[in-house]
Amino acid sequence: MDGGPQYNPRTVEEVFRDFKGRRAGMIKALTTDVEEFYQQCDPEKENLCLYGFPNELWEVNLPAEEVPPELPEPALGINFARDGMQEKDWLSLVAVHSDAWLLAVAFYFGARFGFDKADRKRLFNMINDLPTIFEVVTGAAKKQVKEKSSVSNHSSNKSKSNSKVGGQPKDEEEGLDEVDEEEHGDTLCGACGENYASDEFWICCDICEKWFHGKCVKITPARAEHIKQYKCPSCSNKRARP
Repeated sequence: MDGGPQYNPRTVEEVFRDFKGRRAGMIKALTTDVEEFYQQCDPEKENLCLYGFPNELWEVNLPAEEVPPELPEPALGINFARDGMQEKDWLSLVAVHSDAWLLAVAFYFGARFGFDKADRKRLFNMINDLPTIFEVVTGAAKKQVKEKSSVSNHSSNKSKSNSKVGGQPKDEEEGLDEVDEEEHGDTLCGACGENYASDEFWICCDICEKWFHGKCVKITPARAEHIKQYKCPSCSNKRARP
């Protein structure tokens, strides 16, 4: 596996950073890189697993050969169910197992390095503040945001930036940044699952209406100005499958 050198996080903050990196990689596999992930999960191959790495990379590979493995292993054989169910249901299933694996790895480190009750509680609370992979993949995280924010708030968020581009122009009053943070602080990037921030460039998909960091979908402000209708990677990759 090419996820970089092995290391063992020993503090709550290090374990949480490890968790976030692995989570980001797996979210990429199931969202922005979904076409590549789908192709790699060939049902004709042997039992395959989806791995996330601390450096935000992902990999589909065979399980570790050593017994017992150095770390808890992800769900085995995710490729076998690919063609036997709807793609969105299959991706949701992989997402659920990915969430379970991330928790297993995080608390494996906690047990190995002797986290006490307070440390375990703090680690869980830090993890619990992030949407699960399942919530990001299924759009449940976005639905939760909509329940917290009024429709008018989201409408103003779109209209202020030509229904496409987020982030504040330099010549706007600083007070608007604070209002924007309050109204849209719960908006999540459809790629990495992180929260909205007014000092970052965002772009909205005109098909699924999800918001994305420009850096997550490789779109710059200058490029966005020339896009009449933006489609996120997931919407661009959608095609009929048997």
